[in-house]
Amino acid sequence: MIGSAPAETPARTTRNWLAAVLAVSGVAFWCAGAAALWAGHTCSGVVLRGLALLLAAILLLRKPSLLAWTFFFMLAGVEVGLDFPGIAAQSQLPGDLFLRLVGLAVAPLILTSIPAGIAAHDQLRSVGRVALKAIVFFEVVTTAGLIIGSVAESISGAGWGIALHVQSASVTLAAQQGPHGWQQTFLNIFPENIAQAIAENQLLQIVIFALLFGIALASLPAKNRAPLVNLLQGLADTIFQMVRILMYLAPLAAGSAMAYTVGRMGLAALVPLAKLVITCYIALFVFTLLVLLPALFIFRVPIKRFSLAAGEPVAIGFATTTSEAALPLAMERMEEFGVPRWIASFVIPLGYSFNMCGSSVYISLAAVFAAQAAGIHLTLGQQVVMLGTLALASKGMAGVPRAVFVILLATASSVHLPVEPILMILGVDTIMDMGRTAVNVLGNCAASAVIARSEDKLAFSRVSNFDPQS
Repeated sequence: MIGSAPAETPARTTRNWLAAVLAVSGVAFWCAGAAALWAGHTCSGVVLRGLALLLAAILLLRKPSLLAWTFFFMLAGVEVGLDFPGIAAQSQLPGDLFLRLVGLAVAPLILTSIPAGIAAHDQLRSVGRVALKAIVFFEVVTTAGLIIGSVAESISGAGWGIALHVQSASVTLAAQQGPHGWQQTFLNIFPENIAQAIAENQLLQIVIFALLFGIALASLPAKNRAPLVNLLQGLADTIFQMVRILMYLAPLAAGSAMAYTVGRMGLAALVPLAKLVITCYIALFVFTLLVLLPALFIFRVPIKRFSLAAGEPVAIGFATTTSEAALPLAMERMEEFGVPRWIASFVIPLGYSFNMCGSSVYISLAAVFAAQAAGIHLTLGQQVVMLGTLALASKGMAGVPRAVFVILLATASSVHLPVEPILMILGVDTIMDMGRTAVNVLGNCAASAVIARSEDKLAFSRVSNFDPQS
């Protein structure tokens, strides 16, 4: 071993230098390609940026990882969308297939992992305490998100100066789909038919059923529950393995989603609403910096290890604009990070209804934008009422693309906002949906880590590389 060390060091140094040359060359080719495109030399720009992508692919082959390949295919998707919009417009199949296959695993994963986790680990007494902590955490961070989004848009003023002929909100779609009263909202938490809840993708109802089933199972004598617990645990392990296989499709799905979005919309479509998009991402960054990061610090969660664990689920959520697509991977990565399975499989799915923190930033920001675009000056009291209404309406949102946009439309009439400015946001909603979905996933992962740490159940694992091949 000692004799072989000198021979390995020059080889490693050579590989590092080669990687550096490839990286620098790739960046140089991409910058040259962007400059050529700006100068009107389209063909030269395509060739140069294609060479940059080729060098990046060669660099990634040295140490492949799911996260790196996901971002690579996202960048490649942007290039395809820009350079070959006709092809990009037909590229949604891989993304749709991936979402369908992952969605197939979500309900079975919840129905097996939660009951098995509660019953197998005798956590019945802890369930109520963990649920209370989760609800408190969710309410605090989503309220903070609503406030940050409202303040960010008030400072930005992105909606002022937009001339729109607005109609009365009472005759719009939003008026016809106003939010239910609190009694109906509370009643909708509980499933009337579990098969219907699965068919309609009512995640919160599925979680409630799984929780009740797990409590009932845990209350049985050990010898009576053991066979069913073993069966559920085996099914959960099988579904996790299936998800690991499906994750090999994630980079291709992410690339196709980016190509389809850019090819359909084009970058020029973002110009009129660029200020709103920038404001949204700044608000999401501020929320992460001032809310999620301090929560991790306060509960002494290792930031670097947590970032490695949450990186891939966040990337999947960003690329697909679907929190649900990242749910199985988020649960698995948090378990590998050290969160007990029963906590991860309970807190993260519950967060899909109560902890849409990125969406809370977005809906308050979009509501203030709509008011500005309509020339409405909201008083402090009106903004408080608006935020309270949005907080109530946002509970139970499904983790699917554009669900928040539907909630925003449905809530507009109750806070006397016109629909036309909200519909105007639809043009760039996909771009903002990427950021808010990524923060949703990050917030749910953070919630599971914080609650596990508060229960002194977080087993710090050695997280270095999360890859299906490892």
